[in-house]
Amino acid sequence: MRTEQYSSEPIYNLLKSKKVVTMDELKNELGTTSKITVIRKLKALKYYSSYSHRGKYYTLKELVRFDEQGLWSHNDIWFSRHETLIKTAEAFVNKSEAGFFVQELDRILHVGTKETLLKLKRSGRVSREKVSGLNLYCSIDLAKQKQQIKARKILETELILSHGLKGFEVSPDEVKGAIILFLSLLDEKQRRIYAGLESLRFGYGGDRKIANLLSMDVHTVSQGRKELLSRDVEIERIRKEGGGRKSVKKNARDSIGD
Repeated sequence: MRTEQYSSEPIYNLLKSKKVVTMDELKNELGTTSKITVIRKLKALKYYSSYSHRGKYYTLKELVRFDEQGLWSHNDIWFSRHETLIKTAEAFVNKSEAGFFVQELDRILHVGTKETLLKLKRSGRVSREKVSGLNLYCSIDLAKQKQQIKARKILETELILSHGLKGFEVSPDEVKGAIILFLSLLDEKQRRIYAGLESLRFGYGGDRKIANLLSMDVHTVSQGRKELLSRDVEIERIRKEGGGRKSVKKNARDSIGD
């Protein structure tokens, strides 16, 4: 029996047009119900599947422009130079200068990483140590692991000291917990501005220190600092239109009495 032949051109044109598509869209464009057939064509074209959305989306390698961290997104769909989420998390932990807390890696990769980190820990691909009462994920290389833990403790001590509150007895763990909670409440722009402020508090080398501590790109911290120094920060209205106390309208009697 003769095998039905499919051309890669339809799915190539679809990907060039939309940049990111689902498997169902690719099947429909190719005119097949076989995922294996689509994957075979994608391999010939060279592709990436997303690490977010459970690998649901696909794109061409030629369309991807990775940032310095090896990440790229399109409409909040994330792709990694390391391809899968588990490989990406492993690479980030092993190359980090001060390890990662779950919340930090969540913020960088824009997806939940707790289960992924647990899988990596169980399979012996990353290690886990308690630092300031939280689980810090580190490299399995002992020398690198010691270096990461030492760097983390130094960074946290510096940040805690910079937030010293005179007249109040606040433990380091309480300060650390408050900082993590505070960061989780901020959007991307607010985190950048906050990081820039903390960098200014540290002075020389502050961008790098805060980038390592808050698990942010050093250029992002630098941008936040420069925005503050140049006062290039748009103050958005907090109160929505119609909010606040309603004005009291004068009635006809009041007007006559004026």
